[in-house]
Amino acid sequence: MKSPDSIRVLCVDDDPRIVEGLSLHLRKDYQVLTALSGSQALERLKEVGGAAVVISDMRMPGMDGASLLKQVMQLYPDTTRILLTGEPGRDSAVSAVNTAHVFRFLLKPCTPEQLRSAVEDGVIQHRLVIAERSILKETLIGCIKALVDVLAITSPAAFGRASRVKRMAMGFAGKLDCGHFWQLEAAAMLSQVGYLSLPDELTEKLHCGEPLSPQEQTLAAGAPDVVNSLLENIPRLEPVIQILTALKWTDEQIARLGDGTIGLGTRILGLVLEYDSLTSRGITAAEAVQTIGLRSPRFGAELVEKFGAYAAGTTNTAAELRELPLSAVEPGMIIMQDVRTPRGLLFVARGFEVTGAFIERIRNFGEDLLNRPVKVLLHGKAAAAASR
Repeated sequence: MKSPDSIRVLCVDDDPRIVEGLSLHLRKDYQVLTALSGSQALERLKEVGGAAVVISDMRMPGMDGASLLKQVMQLYPDTTRILLTGEPGRDSAVSAVNTAHVFRFLLKPCTPEQLRSAVEDGVIQHRLVIAERSILKETLIGCIKALVDVLAITSPAAFGRASRVKRMAMGFAGKLDCGHFWQLEAAAMLSQVGYLSLPDELTEKLHCGEPLSPQEQTLAAGAPDVVNSLLENIPRLEPVIQILTALKWTDEQIARLGDGTIGLGTRILGLVLEYDSLTSRGITAAEAVQTIGLRSPRFGAELVEKFGAYAAGTTNTAAELRELPLSAVEPGMIIMQDVRTPRGLLFVARGFEVTGAFIERIRNFGEDLLNRPVKVLLHGKAAAAASR
């Protein structure tokens, strides 16, 4: 068994004696937290960042166990949920299973052996969920990155924007303490896939923020719908597709999504896409933030305010702007200007983050292009590589 401090278990009951009894039987093997109500339990989870297992009594004043565990499921989906009840009635069981997806029922009185066995199984379940999610994230994100590298050759403007949007969305998510939001990362990278269906000239006009004719506006508005047909057969991408689909919903529909994975992901990505669209038209960052502030009903006033503060702070004091020959760029550097071929075709769009595949690709071009100086943003390992 691991150190008690490494595995958190939260016990919730309105009877202090029961909470103390649960804690007594578990604290040898786990870090045990306690709460005397549903609201107090949520506060404790927020303080510590979640728990491996939550054990809750069913009958509690205010928020009952099923309602509490439903909120735990939404806020901390990796947490295993166990319901403790003295009344194993049909309605209670149906409510708990249907709304909170409980892992196990424990009946009062519960023996110490039953309690420890259930919690041990819950911890194992928690580890399995975490491991599966990690493998899923790494596999899907790796495949999507490879896909984006290939598609960037076909439409540099669209995937230059995808690179910008992903970087900003994940940076903002990190400020909200959800930097491991893989569904958002995947949605941001795939947000421009639909633009492959558009003519190159139209994609570049969108990239440059140029005015569109009514016919071009119709074509551009339909591009996001292409994403569903391209992605619908890929397993486990359902939440990513839901985020991309919800971007076209009304303000009221987005508000009903709540603050879970889909709702928060949709609002963050929508904010960043709108900000990028405004700044691409030459609007200053401050003016873009001010314009987005008028969309509070869509994104939520608090989220808009936090995004404004984040966007204002993205002057990148920790990064370095440098001019290098295109042949000298390294993975991780961000190209800060459009680069065109001698014929005037867009080769790479501003905001594109250099990858290994891009380095391999530019080796096939002539010296005129390779020796051309480009402005790049350096940070972290990329800055260290350029200084050597």
